[in-house]
Amino acid sequence: MSGRAPDRAAIAPVANSPAGLRQTLLARTRRSIEASGAIKVAVRLLLFVAGLAVIGYLLQQVGPASIWDAFRNLSWRLLIVLVFPAGCVLLLDTLAWRFTFKRPPRFASLFAVRVAGEAVNLGTPTASVGGEPVKAWLLRPAVPLHEGLAAVIADKTTLVASQIVLLAVGLVAGLWLLPLANPLMMIMAGLLLLEIVCVGGFVIVQVCGAVRGGGRLMTRLGLASLAQHGMLDGLDRALRSTYVERLPRLLGSVFFHFIAAALETLEIYLVLRFLKIPISPAAVLAIGAFGSAARFFSFMIPASLGALEGANVAIFAAFSVGGAVGLTCTFVRRLREIVWIAAGFAVLSFGPTFSARVR
Repeated sequence: MSGRAPDRAAIAPVANSPAGLRQTLLARTRRSIEASGAIKVAVRLLLFVAGLAVIGYLLQQVGPASIWDAFRNLSWRLLIVLVFPAGCVLLLDTLAWRFTFKRPPRFASLFAVRVAGEAVNLGTPTASVGGEPVKAWLLRPAVPLHEGLAAVIADKTTLVASQIVLLAVGLVAGLWLLPLANPLMMIMAGLLLLEIVCVGGFVIVQVCGAVRGGGRLMTRLGLASLAQHGMLDGLDRALRSTYVERLPRLLGSVFFHFIAAALETLEIYLVLRFLKIPISPAAVLAIGAFGSAARFFSFMIPASLGALEGANVAIFAAFSVGGAVGLTCTFVRRLREIVWIAAGFAVLSFGPTFSARVR
């Protein structure tokens, strides 16, 4: 009969053939990736809501009036805090990034690209890495995509390595004011060791060719084309060349990123100075370094929302400054981030015409 169902015995060899097994594996892998993406979105949304709840709780504890009074006392000086330290930090970070290129583009172009990329990192729920591919994309065609991605990855590595140096220096500065047995100092010492392990593992993965291996696997599964695999292979070679042949330049990148991170603590000093709250440089350096560690380990939370506020309240209180002041400094930081996010998206608004100007 023409309407009879197909013979299952005839289908079985096709399903069990290498091509059939490959198609089945491919379909299952894609479904798994889609499900994983949906779970990540849901988790980040929950973390975002939880962060807002934490901020609301902290505001209730310290009193909204105290925060408002602090901003009113800052007055026009707030403009200095929003522009001066952050602008210098971005300039130094751009200089550090320039060390990772084989043939670096113009500094002004790199600065604009960095502002745009950091705006995406801060303004979108992409775990602080969504802006990195944007940077490499904006650098085209002056910098080939695989070279741009290699420079971006190397820069991210040296940036995180500089956080290790900053936290170590912050711990030494903190010893002037807090005993090593203090719970905060013990926690930060543990985070320092964990940062060292994380960065070391990240570098080993890059040098050992994990990018190329992942591209080969995706090509076999049909999730990437041979052209994409070739691009990943070129990225892998560029990364290895960066770490093997330009190690002194990478150390220079770590140095300037550290100077930028140390300078960023000036924001805390200026806020407290304008509020006429006495604080020592050692305390400012320690507070800034410990807050940076809190951001490092809360990168999965969009903008570290709630995590940074809670950590700063605890850190400031440990140095006898007051949780309300810590929350005020965090809100100043949030306002500064909004200002620079707006500047970054203004750069992105130029669209395709911007990349043509990077020469």
